[in-house]
Amino acid sequence: MPFGAVLAQVGGLGRFQVLQTALLAVPILLMASHNLLQNFTAAVPPHRCRVPAVPSATPAGPSATPAPPGATPDATSAASRDTLRGSNTVPRSLGGTSGSPGATHPCWDGWDYDRSVYVSTIVTEWDLVCGYRQLRQMAQSIYMAGVLVGALVLGGLSDRFGRKAMLMWSYLQLGVMGTCTAFAPNYASYCIFRFAGGMALSGFGLSIACLVVEWIPTPYRAITVAITGFAYTLGQIILAGVAYAVPHWRWLQLSVSLPFFVFLLYSWWLAESARWLVLSGKAERAVKVLRRVATFNSRQEEGEKITVEMLKSNMKEELAALKSSYTVSDLVRTPVIRHIFFCLSVVWFSISFSYYGLAMDLQNFGVSIYLIQVIFGAVDFPAKVVVTVSLSYVGRRLSLVVALFLAGLVIVANIFVPTELQTVRTALAVIGKGCLSASFNCVFLYTTELYPTPIRQTGLGFGSTMARVGGIVAPLVKMMDEYYPFLPPAVYGVAPVVAAVAAAFLPETLNAPLPDTIEEVESRW
Repeated sequence: MPFGAVLAQVGGLGRFQVLQTALLAVPILLMASHNLLQNFTAAVPPHRCRVPAVPSATPAGPSATPAPPGATPDATSAASRDTLRGSNTVPRSLGGTSGSPGATHPCWDGWDYDRSVYVSTIVTEWDLVCGYRQLRQMAQSIYMAGVLVGALVLGGLSDRFGRKAMLMWSYLQLGVMGTCTAFAPNYASYCIFRFAGGMALSGFGLSIACLVVEWIPTPYRAITVAITGFAYTLGQIILAGVAYAVPHWRWLQLSVSLPFFVFLLYSWWLAESARWLVLSGKAERAVKVLRRVATFNSRQEEGEKITVEMLKSNMKEELAALKSSYTVSDLVRTPVIRHIFFCLSVVWFSISFSYYGLAMDLQNFGVSIYLIQVIFGAVDFPAKVVVTVSLSYVGRRLSLVVALFLAGLVIVANIFVPTELQTVRTALAVIGKGCLSASFNCVFLYTTELYPTPIRQTGLGFGSTMARVGGIVAPLVKMMDEYYPFLPPAVYGVAPVVAAVAAAFLPETLNAPLPDTIEEVESRW
């Protein structure tokens, strides 16, 4: 491979590649924090209607429920049965209004919250309970919509303006918007800032993926992508610790946003993709970048041999076939790329759809939410270790097909396990989540290897878009279990099986060089 030979000339997997990959993996630790942040910043503590004290009320005896902050013992015991955990009504008899004993009216005086675990969340600050409880989920949906829009917009801009430029812009945008979110004066502004932060998160995630893949030689690509996947998994565990240490939602939001200003400062040192520079008509800059990398890798003499003429000669065919600009339409313009595009779209959607659907079922552990967060993260480690080895020796296609099929199988099997066997059901759910996490690693690497350089970021962005659509649709399907309890798990289980069939029709890319043009993909497969 022409450009692969250039990478080998400047050091292959040298000190520069190792350091750049490490610096790019650090922000991924906080990617999980932003995606899952509302588990903590929007947590719903036990709450009840705030009931004014009744001056001459007769003590009603000890309440079975601890009194919330600000509630009087009499009011607490009188209202405990009807107002605990979010009832938006209180008995009329407390207000002296005539009517039947069971008659109720809205909580005119607001709510009291148990702040023993959650000191402050957006729920307690803006009273997103009872009639307003839907706004809590809407805030997360708005954030996911921002991630979706970011994948569409910033993915294409990265192919046009460069990986490094979009990476730095995304760091800045997420740092600013995350900080603004921490100081949001009301719910509406909170949602706007979260939407913009979601866009930025999608932008830097896609840019990091391309920078990593385009600087790493083919034999080491799978393990490198796996390392970034482990960073995301570790980030889930770190989030639990940070959220436990910082219980106030504004300070927690600030804690996971300010580090992006640090990432922005050191990102000036990172190198733009030399492959992208050459194919974008900026060969002079590519030579400077490659020589800098060669010097850092103690291959200065070899680096001095690299010239503009040599790069253009080595990549003559790629440059000759290069168009001046590419759009989303290039994903469906030619038959092989179109085939890859449709198969990958099904895979991306199904993995995310089932992943988030399964994650909602894992909430019933009956333990601390912080411990649950740790468990969610920890189960990914063995799954990703196994799939990393499989990707390098068995191949991308078979690894993805097996992981998806096994995920679908255990999810469907869970339908037939009696609810009394909670341990078995939990074990199957954990296996399913692990397989879906492994599938994410597979499809991320697979997508970057299937699409050629000019539309790689666009293709990855559209795949991410399909994943976000799956994440948005998953809770809608979950709502159906109120009417058909068996339907949501059945749909969550069938989706990975369908994706496994689609993945079986993709070409294998194990040890294959990255394609640089659409024509190369069309002729190769």
